[in-house]
Amino acid sequence: MDPRIERLEAVIKARKGADPSSSYVASLFAKGTAKIAQKVGEEATETIIAALHEGPEKLTSEAADLLFHLSILLADAGLGMDDVLSELERREGVSGIEEKASRKG
Repeated sequence: MDPRIERLEAVIKARKGADPSSSYVASLFAKGTAKIAQKVGEEATETIIAALHEGPEKLTSEAADLLFHLSILLADAGLGMDDVLSELERREGVSGIEEKASRKG
């Protein structure tokens, strides 16, 4: 995995139990999964707006915010980017249409 993602995950993990008044990450963990998920949704929306109406710099910035908050959400669930990458690897070589159909229950 990319060392930058590894460093990000290490910081998030270290701040999980920190004082919420001293760390933004700790404050999100303290507020719970619903608040973290809300932040991911907000950042996703901002990323979409940047893609549609703003330049590449703003899109890059918003995508970084989205990845940051998604990493916090994954950590909250006891997961990490390796889990996501493993899932993408599992899907490799499978048609997107077939993969999506396999998820319908």
